[in-house]
Amino acid sequence: MNTYFITGISTEVGKTIASAIITEALEADYWKPIQAGELDNCDTKKVKQLISNNKSQFHDNAFSLNTPMSPHAAADIDNVSINIKKITVPKTKNNLVIEGAGGLLVPLNNDNTILDIIKPNYKIIVVSRHYLGSINHTLLTVNLLKEKGLDVAIIFSGNEHKTTEDIIKKMTNVPVIGRIEEEPYFDRNVVREYAELFREKL
Repeated sequence: MNTYFITGISTEVGKTIASAIITEALEADYWKPIQAGELDNCDTKKVKQLISNNKSQFHDNAFSLNTPMSPHAAADIDNVSINIKKITVPKTKNNLVIEGAGGLLVPLNNDNTILDIIKPNYKIIVVSRHYLGSINHTLLTVNLLKEKGLDVAIIFSGNEHKTTEDIIKKMTNVPVIGRIEEEPYFDRNVVREYAELFREKL
């Protein structure tokens, strides 16, 4: 069984939808270690609502923080400290999809970032969405992961931008799983269709 860690080049690039699609494609378990803000409609609930299969299990956050900010700042407001030793991977005999918070170097405390909770055996999927600066952000993200010796692939999110994507493919030389288009909405049917498209490349 494999563990897939979904990260993004920034916030709001489509990590949660990508996580739902991969969870559905593999009938995997899903876990978001750190949720900051939107506790009434957290990412775990969003993914659960988009999944059709009956095999996936949804594991509790290690930290649930009230404010939609960087985890270190949200934790400070809640008067808690994020100790990465308390971020324990759920025990499962299934494939596991882990959704990160923001990008790789989002701080969790004064010493640790999201990168510090990624284990060497994880398969990393980077969600890249086109905006001014996204090439730089994608290359920095992928190159850092490659320097760590990690298994990396990319999912593009949003409308196609050929020159951006071509240079990212050429300069990273990592597999591209596919694209999540700028859909008018995402529901279980749409997620299931993408799951069918992406499954073979996972």
